[in-house]
Amino acid sequence: MRQSIAPRVRMFVLLLLAVAGALLAGAGPASAHAALTGSDPAQGVVVDKAPTQVTLTFSETVSLNDDSLRVLDPKGAQVDEGSPSHVSGASYAVQLHSGLPDGTYTVTYQVVSADSHPVAGAYTFSIGAPSETTVSVSDREAGGGVVGWLYGFGRYVSYAGFIVLTGGAAFVLACWQRGSGVRAVQRLVVSGWVAITAATLFLLLLRGSYTSSGKVGDVFDLELLGQVLQTKTGAALVSRLMLLAAAALFIAVLFGAFARPSPTTTQNDGTSRRLPDSREAEEKRDLTFGLAIGGTVVAAGLAASWAMAEHASTGIQPGIAMPVDVLHLLAVAVWLGGLTALLVALYRAPADQPVEAAAVHRFSQVAFGSVVVLVGTGIYQSWRQLGSWSAFTDTGYGQLLLVKIGLVALLVGIAWISRRWTSHLADTTVKAAARSAAPAKEHVTASAGAGEGGAEAATADTGQGTQRGGKQGAKQDDTQRATQLARQRAAVASARQKRLRDGDPNRFGLRRSVLAEAGVAVVLLAVTTALTSTEPGRTEQDAAKAAASSASSSSADSASGALTLDMTFDTGGADGKGVVSVDLDPARTGANEMHVYVTRPNGRAFDVPEVKVAFTLEAKDIGPLPVVPDHITTGHWSANGVQIPLAGEWKIAVTVRTSDVDQVTVSKNAQIG
Repeated sequence: MRQSIAPRVRMFVLLLLAVAGALLAGAGPASAHAALTGSDPAQGVVVDKAPTQVTLTFSETVSLNDDSLRVLDPKGAQVDEGSPSHVSGASYAVQLHSGLPDGTYTVTYQVVSADSHPVAGAYTFSIGAPSETTVSVSDREAGGGVVGWLYGFGRYVSYAGFIVLTGGAAFVLACWQRGSGVRAVQRLVVSGWVAITAATLFLLLLRGSYTSSGKVGDVFDLELLGQVLQTKTGAALVSRLMLLAAAALFIAVLFGAFARPSPTTTQNDGTSRRLPDSREAEEKRDLTFGLAIGGTVVAAGLAASWAMAEHASTGIQPGIAMPVDVLHLLAVAVWLGGLTALLVALYRAPADQPVEAAAVHRFSQVAFGSVVVLVGTGIYQSWRQLGSWSAFTDTGYGQLLLVKIGLVALLVGIAWISRRWTSHLADTTVKAAARSAAPAKEHVTASAGAGEGGAEAATADTGQGTQRGGKQGAKQDDTQRATQLARQRAAVASARQKRLRDGDPNRFGLRRSVLAEAGVAVVLLAVTTALTSTEPGRTEQDAAKAAASSASSSSADSASGALTLDMTFDTGGADGKGVVSVDLDPARTGANEMHVYVTRPNGRAFDVPEVKVAFTLEAKDIGPLPVVPDHITTGHWSANGVQIPLAGEWKIAVTVRTSDVDQVTVSKNAQIG
């Protein structure tokens, strides 16, 4: 029967792996975790005069390089100059060449959000009037293509390796210490270490291409690798490699000194039991304590290498979110990794060293505690990443989270079935097998003795007529035959033990339920990996609201004629940088209401000593017409009845003084009337 079940088990596991691969492939490139919420000039707008710079505003801070923001003319030539600069808050600007001709211009951007994911896009604006352009304005794919798929696969393998390494080691230390000497369990934990180490190196090489060009040929670009090492994600990957070196030492001790067998004693039922003396027992306890503390520190450090560089490190309450994320990852690893180790123990442990019912009971208790931690930390993470009930159904992150919750519920349900099998599991079959093996062992010994006795009788019969060398040869042949017979009988006894152990219906049922749990866990890990590459629901909804508000504001301004100009300034002195915004309503001839706002680069109100405004219509040689607004509150000035005598393109100059000697005048042109 077991021969017919084995192919089905293999097919089932292959099917689950295929489903996981499909989920990974369907996840596609990493979604934009920092969304573009505003721009100046705005998307699709037609301006009368060429702007001096292009400013982009995102939903959160981003990382830039020299090519992050580019502006291309209708023929595809680059018209920006210098490197992009941080203006204020989450706004970034790039300067343009002066005297740009009329036509349609394309703005492209590729940045890295604060939670390590690449963000890319493009839009157009026109000067004078729209024109034909040779530049494609389709959305740029960030983190896509072959490199994006490979990066996603590397993330999956790194998570899987961490779970197997951490959970397998925890299973041995907390539940089944005899398992440290089982070769199959050793291979499992070492495989987890190899997987996460190889995946981390793989991700480090791919990172530069993943966040920039997306070309496979750039994977081994040392210059890109050097840039990656200076980023938060690069530092996290290097830290992970250093912690894995410590994990290698942990594994060496766990499967070396810790796995050494203790002296044994034979019990009345014929079985052997390891019976360490008091000194060895004390040393074992000390070693167990040291491994538990050291392993916990290393595992927490590995989990922190994700928490400090991804979702938990950005957004609201990062100081709480990062420790919670570490606990969440550790709970997942102890549960699913321990489950994998249990599955290997149930199927691959030697017949004379099976996993005991007590070990399964202990793991059941540890798994229950892990699920409690997992649910608690998961609720907090869901609230933090979603922010509203509607985000469950209205965002991609929320929909994936619903799938994950369903899989966890399914996994808990199967685990409940496993607990039922565990409660009925007993080691009586193993003890019976040991008893049956004892007579076989005695029979083997008797056979060996008979062989030796026959050899001696043969020697006596031949007497003096047989040479001494012939006697020794006959005796050696009989001994070899007896040894071979003993090995055969031992193999038969071991097979009988395995057969009796596997015949236990409770153990067989536990095997099947644990195998089902492991299958669901594979799919759950794939969904979790996809979640880490998906824009959080809170961020997605906030970005959508900001974009809608910006569009509504632009529409209202267009209808009413209101005008808003943002200008960066730097007086050259200490604390002399900021942004000044001028609002003019209704921006028509006659009386207008004007508001001036001054903010620091971080977006906070800047209470400078003095602000003055002047209007000049150069085409008609009118002005400058000075306006001294009244100080309303911190960073806010206002003036009513600002007279604009004629319609035309006015130069609006703002003088900002930040100290007794430091001041600067910045200006922009705008159509009024």
